[in-house]
Amino acid sequence: MRKFLLASACAATFAGAASAETIGVSMALFDDNFLTVLRNGMQDYAKAQDGVTLQVEDAQNDVGKQLNQIENFVASGVDAIIVNPVDTDATVAMSAAAQNAGIPLVYVNRQPVNLDSLPEKQAFVASDEKESGTLETQEVCRLLKEQGKTEAKAVVLMGELSNQAARMRTQDIKDVLATPDCGFITIVQEQTANWSRTQGADLVSNWLSAGTEFDAIISNNDEMAI
Repeated sequence: MRKFLLASACAATFAGAASAETIGVSMALFDDNFLTVLRNGMQDYAKAQDGVTLQVEDAQNDVGKQLNQIENFVASGVDAIIVNPVDTDATVAMSAAAQNAGIPLVYVNRQPVNLDSLPEKQAFVASDEKESGTLETQEVCRLLKEQGKTEAKAVVLMGELSNQAARMRTQDIKDVLATPDCGFITIVQEQTANWSRTQGADLVSNWLSAGTEFDAIISNNDEMAI
């Protein structure tokens, strides 16, 4: 899935490149393991293309900084823009800036809030969030059943709530637990750990120290679960 995501994002942006082109890339955060894989994949793909240069910027999880980066890309006349959004609710302004300049734009990994109304020459490439949240919760349900559980408690580690992915995956968890097959599982705690391994560990440690009892951890991403 990761390789597919990387290749699809780059191919969607670089398609038709016949001369020297500069692609502006704004990543939500460099200091994130999955986003580092994503960024390195784009850079490796670009190196294999004749005449393609990537200008990669770190938004440092600051939506204002990311909007400024998009505006700077537009002002410098890049040929295309790739965005991994800090806040998926801020993508309307990003889309408008690129559209007004006639610059193609591709959102990656995090679903833009304006997905259903993206302008021409704009696209979104990512995994299916509903599938992600559904499959992991069904697997937790299966494992607890194998242990003979008829009643179980779970805690939920949520990603950044400004991200559509975190909101959707959390809802998917609840949808699965609302089914007859998995209704024996009750969520006793749910908090955000902002996609971070360190914050995830701290949060679980706090729950354990407070005496919270649970049989499973359901996480919005692998990094927090680790």
